[in-house]
Amino acid sequence: MKKLILSTALATLMALPAFAPAGAQEPKHGGNMVVTYKDDVATLDPAIGYDWQNWSMIKSIFDGLMDYEPGTTNLRPGLAESYEISEDGLTYTFKLRPGVKFHNGRELVADDVVYSINRVINPATQSPGQGFFSMIDGYEAAAAGKADKVSGVSAPDASTVVFKLSRPDATFLHVMALNFSFVVPKEAVEEAGADFGKKPVGTGAFKLTEWTLGQRLVFEKNADYWISGVPYLDSFTVEVGQEPVVALLRAQNGEVDIPGDGIPPAKFVEVMKDEAQKSLVVEGGQLHTGYITMNVTKAPFDKVEVRRAVNMAINKERIVQVINGRAVPANQPLPPSMPGYTKGYEGYKFDQEGAKKLLAEAGYADGFDTELFVMNTDPNPRIAQAIQQDLKAIGINASIKSLAQANVIEAGGAGNAPMIWSGGMAWIADFPDPANFYGPILGCSGAVEGGWNWAKYCNADLDKLAAEADSIVDPAKADERLAKWSEIYMKVMEDAPWAPVFNEQRYTMKSARMGGDDALYVDPVSIPVNYDYVFIKE
Repeated sequence: MKKLILSTALATLMALPAFAPAGAQEPKHGGNMVVTYKDDVATLDPAIGYDWQNWSMIKSIFDGLMDYEPGTTNLRPGLAESYEISEDGLTYTFKLRPGVKFHNGRELVADDVVYSINRVINPATQSPGQGFFSMIDGYEAAAAGKADKVSGVSAPDASTVVFKLSRPDATFLHVMALNFSFVVPKEAVEEAGADFGKKPVGTGAFKLTEWTLGQRLVFEKNADYWISGVPYLDSFTVEVGQEPVVALLRAQNGEVDIPGDGIPPAKFVEVMKDEAQKSLVVEGGQLHTGYITMNVTKAPFDKVEVRRAVNMAINKERIVQVINGRAVPANQPLPPSMPGYTKGYEGYKFDQEGAKKLLAEAGYADGFDTELFVMNTDPNPRIAQAIQQDLKAIGINASIKSLAQANVIEAGGAGNAPMIWSGGMAWIADFPDPANFYGPILGCSGAVEGGWNWAKYCNADLDKLAAEADSIVDPAKADERLAKWSEIYMKVMEDAPWAPVFNEQRYTMKSARMGGDDALYVDPVSIPVNYDYVFIKE
């Protein structure tokens, strides 16, 4: 007995041409937008590419069964016209939109979805996203190369895809919106071979028409795109090999529409003090938290009083100033932009005298010596120095170990670092769901050799609560699930394995001729901009 969760009424998205809030300018069609980056793009293969530079391009070339409302974290159907979830949360049945075509002209069918999922899970693909599909039945055998296909994915007919899961998992729909789930045509992959990342073929709003390595990529409008009226741009050009300072200057001169690498830190204050330039900057939240981890398995951080003292010792406002105000102070693991964020919670107040009292209660009235590991690229050493000063004020002498990123990651994974400032490697969510901030970096599964849970924090009771929360798969009960996640993170703060420090903000500069809602330029899942929905005003 299946329960219909999402009806075909949402097929009206087929005719949804615009993202235009009330009072916004009517979108215009035509023109080319210029975006710059310092580095060349490595790949546009959705199974492989996974960095902030290429994922928005990949999102514009390909589609998945699910997607997000532009500029938001709200899920909506993508290539799926509708879906059903079984009562036990173990079976998802997707109905595909009719008439969707790949860039090569062939119509999308259900077998394409099955092929694409199997391709990502196949170890031969070496996809960094393989693990996201672990909830699908038969994943382990396929991921280990012991089975040719994942048993839990099937296509009973040309328009239907069925997923059988080994456990209920409310994040599954988000996984279906990740680029690793984007649908590719088998014949194009086989024809291009290892070059598919340079010759991508998808169903997306744009198709790649030129790639001159080290110089530029050109993406042209897909006239047969399945969402009516989208995209608005005729094309967009990505110019690579441009230093961020040069890109900023060109943007100021009207030669560039979006400096993709953002505003260079050395120029940030100058830009924001100039009203003309500031008016071209859009600010928004990120799914990001920068934090200090404390290894709870080693003294003195095995005592909760010590960990709470560290939380109280950090002057977060001052640290935000170190990075020119490009963040907001954090009070919990989740960033404010993330669903499940606990509003009204203030966290640990800056109180150095109170911190000293907690240290005394823990038997460390005279303080102690420790080490603070940090990535050696600016501004992280400067942030570490500010943290060092704050800790010194309560009697903790933290020597700074400034190392290459790989060495910090190795020390954290091995459990050899008593404290780590996460900056430069701070957690940015893979998808906008509170579960993504837990399992890898706070759950027991991540507290293993080589894991990302550098605090080595493992609370079996919270793991159980997390599993219970993620078993609530009915979207109608989303608020109930988010409330459970809020409770989990509040308990994490009681245990204090982290000292959350700040949530970085997004700052995107756009030329005066660019139109579209500001949210599109700080889209939480499309960085630096949602190419499909912006337009040129002139």
